[in-house]
Amino acid sequence: MFAVHLLSFYFSKLKEDPTKKVDRFLHAMRLHDDQLKDISARFQAEMKKGLSADSNAAASVRMLPTYVRSTPDGTEKGEFVVLDLGGSAFKVLQVKVREGEGNRKGGVEMEEKTYPIPAEIRTGRGTDLLDHASESLKDFLQEKNISLEKKHPLAFTFSFPCEHSALDKALLLNWSKNYRAWGLLGKDVAQSLRQAIDRAGGMDVEILAVVNDTVATMMTCGFDDQYCDVGLIVGTGTNACYMEEMSHVDLVEGDEGRMCVNAEWAAFGDDGALSDYLTEFDREVDSASLNPGRHTFEKMVSGMFLGELVRLVVLKMAKQGRLFEGHVSDALRTTGTITTAHVASMEEYKNGLSNTRDVLTRLGLNPSSDDCIAVQHVSTIVSFRSSNLVAAALAAILARIRQNRNLRSLRVTVGVDGTVYKTHPQYPKRLHKVVRRLLPDCHVRFVLSDSGSSKGAALVAAVAQRLVARRRQVDAALAPFRLNHSQLQLVKARMRAGLEAGLRSNQSAMKMLPSFVYQMPDGTEHGKYLAFDLGGTNFRALLVKFKKGLQQNTRLYHKIYTIPLEIMQGTGEDLFDHLAECIGDFLDYMGIKNARLPAGFTFSFPCEQTSLNTGTLVNWTKGFKATDCEGHDVVNLLREAIKRRNEFDLDIVALVNDTVGTMMSCAYEDPQCEIGLIAGTGSNVCYMEEVKNIVKIQDPDKKGETEDGRNTEKMCINIEWGGLGDDGSLDDIITPYDTEVDQNSVHPGKQRFEKLTSGMYLGEVVRHVLLNLTRKGLLFRGHVSETLKTPGIFETKYLSQIERDRLALLQIRSILQQLGLHGTCDDSIIVKEVCAEVSRRAAQLCGAGMAAVVDKIRENRGLERLNTTVGVDGALYKLHPHFSIVLQETTRVLAPQCHVTFLPSEEGSGKGAALITAVAI
Repeated sequence: MFAVHLLSFYFSKLKEDPTKKVDRFLHAMRLHDDQLKDISARFQAEMKKGLSADSNAAASVRMLPTYVRSTPDGTEKGEFVVLDLGGSAFKVLQVKVREGEGNRKGGVEMEEKTYPIPAEIRTGRGTDLLDHASESLKDFLQEKNISLEKKHPLAFTFSFPCEHSALDKALLLNWSKNYRAWGLLGKDVAQSLRQAIDRAGGMDVEILAVVNDTVATMMTCGFDDQYCDVGLIVGTGTNACYMEEMSHVDLVEGDEGRMCVNAEWAAFGDDGALSDYLTEFDREVDSASLNPGRHTFEKMVSGMFLGELVRLVVLKMAKQGRLFEGHVSDALRTTGTITTAHVASMEEYKNGLSNTRDVLTRLGLNPSSDDCIAVQHVSTIVSFRSSNLVAAALAAILARIRQNRNLRSLRVTVGVDGTVYKTHPQYPKRLHKVVRRLLPDCHVRFVLSDSGSSKGAALVAAVAQRLVARRRQVDAALAPFRLNHSQLQLVKARMRAGLEAGLRSNQSAMKMLPSFVYQMPDGTEHGKYLAFDLGGTNFRALLVKFKKGLQQNTRLYHKIYTIPLEIMQGTGEDLFDHLAECIGDFLDYMGIKNARLPAGFTFSFPCEQTSLNTGTLVNWTKGFKATDCEGHDVVNLLREAIKRRNEFDLDIVALVNDTVGTMMSCAYEDPQCEIGLIAGTGSNVCYMEEVKNIVKIQDPDKKGETEDGRNTEKMCINIEWGGLGDDGSLDDIITPYDTEVDQNSVHPGKQRFEKLTSGMYLGEVVRHVLLNLTRKGLLFRGHVSETLKTPGIFETKYLSQIERDRLALLQIRSILQQLGLHGTCDDSIIVKEVCAEVSRRAAQLCGAGMAAVVDKIRENRGLERLNTTVGVDGALYKLHPHFSIVLQETTRVLAPQCHVTFLPSEEGSGKGAALITAVAI
């Protein structure tokens, strides 16, 4: 019997726990983590749909581009007028933004005045609404003694969904927040405001930006926190924005940088995506609203509806006898009698139950203590669901940012505003906790906006001014690299003049060196040949085996050796002893030290040849400075070094420039190949010239014969076009950055064309441009690092990496960080642009030079049209993502009567040297 009484007492206590019955009644509102992750995934899918040009029109989450391309960096400054329209009141402000000094951000000063907007204006004609705003602006300027004649840059905070086509062009999509002004839907609100300001008269105002309050919140918080890339509003309405990668914003042209996207997430679920999470109370709120079926998400979470959701729950529980002993007052039946402010007060930590009793008593109810506990718990569940839903959608945005930036962990700040977030005692803590639980690997900081959307709107305008000013300065700095058609035609003409002068005389800036290569391979070459290739910091030794008539069965074995800097710039004897040592090692490696095979020596420096196997070094290039070599026969220097070793002997049949070797290598594959191009560490071209035009090797007494007595029609000429401009002929296109690079080079005043076009120098040209822009405060916040001042630190390979299509800006920032350069997303865009301009100019100049060469060949032969192939080698041509395309297009435009095919060399100049040797024997 005692046990029965004990159980009865236990169940009576369970029945008396008021929170349990609320939990059971509202179980559909209590969302667990798996459900939140499901909602987050659904929202991510909606974001993707909204960002796509194909599906945006049908998307419930519109993902509207704002044309806000950058958050503040502290260098913003100026005075702005701000109009803030989005609630029952309208604000006019003057905002002064002061630029920070050093690493300290500047300050913002604001003066404001609030003007009421009567209900009849909010729901009347749109022109009346904007006339009211303009008259309020005029009144504010006059009251604050601000000159009306002075031009005032203006930012317009307009907290309604707009479709932007520019920062200052915004078409109103729909009203919300009890606004229904007619005649503005589908119209540009900025233009309509301009017209209203003109009607008010007497003011000189320039509208720079139309900004959503969510975007303005992000900008306000971003002024103090560089990691703030997200804006969140949880107030009367709700929304979010974030910085999206431009490559994902289909509705805006271009894929460089980032743009703030206004999610307009209030409409999430309008297409039924949240139907299984909607309760009967959500449906009742929706059906009684001014816009049934729209803004589903907002009606579940925002301050305009939370109080009403609580009222409907309490009303139904009362009707079912679960509260107030079944008593229902008229006030409880009346829409709007429980507000979100009431909900917040009922959830206060200390006074919550007392506040609940006061709210219920004012509704004409006589609540018991259990009733108060139950109603407070209803408020908790409704507001907790709101914070959970916001957390799920926000987690989707943060996860997308992390995915976009290819990060395992994300450090990000969310700028927040809104009355629910600000005034509800538990809301922020709940929101933060759930977001961090859903994204455990992310460090998310929440910052409350201290000055609302008005300050943010002014900062949007200030950032826009800064970007426009910086854009002008960057354009001015890069303008000298942008060559127009007339300039490229002049380069082509000067190259042609240099070709002709070099064929006549050895005194020309372009040496036009005879190679004594008269014949191209014909496929009958066979046997084993050695080839040695010196052209940069590496020395390559090769053994090449040709099978007669079987081009595809060529066998090639090679080994690469490094040339240390101290040997490159030491004595000539040390350099050639090092080459002999490498050759000996290779012969040992291949087991052919006693074979005495014929060899070709690829030597990629200007040499004056008097026969195929002799060549006097004219001058070093590419950083070489070995002494006692210039003016000497390099074949003899190598032979003497081999003799000093006394280990092996070589039959050096041919001395070959790398350009000539490349041409021969490609001619083995394509009989139309009669031009060789190197676009790598160095830059050069060779081609087959009519022997009769090579005046400087003709003997007047032996007409049509060369000095070696051979009677041939053509000979390959090594142009050494890097010397173009050494006589000042390119001074009109040489920039101050080129001059800096030249003056600090190993050979000042020499190889001017090569210094504009080759891989050895392009990175250094870029470094000087970046240094100049940084000193002007246009990059890296004006901080000139020691790294940036270090010559050679910015290698040309970085141009190829940075200019890769679709390379995320975060990866570019990573490349810069490897160099000790810590920049913003905007800095990365400028660095990429600098690289693009420098490399594009290099490719255009090579194209202009190539146009001169192919046109000369065509004219030599008296052809209306020329079909020819250029064999190409070099890392710049092969690895840079755009160099080859620009070079080919420039050649096509400047030599329209020539059809030029560019054939990359598979085996390079080493195989070519072996072929020349095979042809010569």
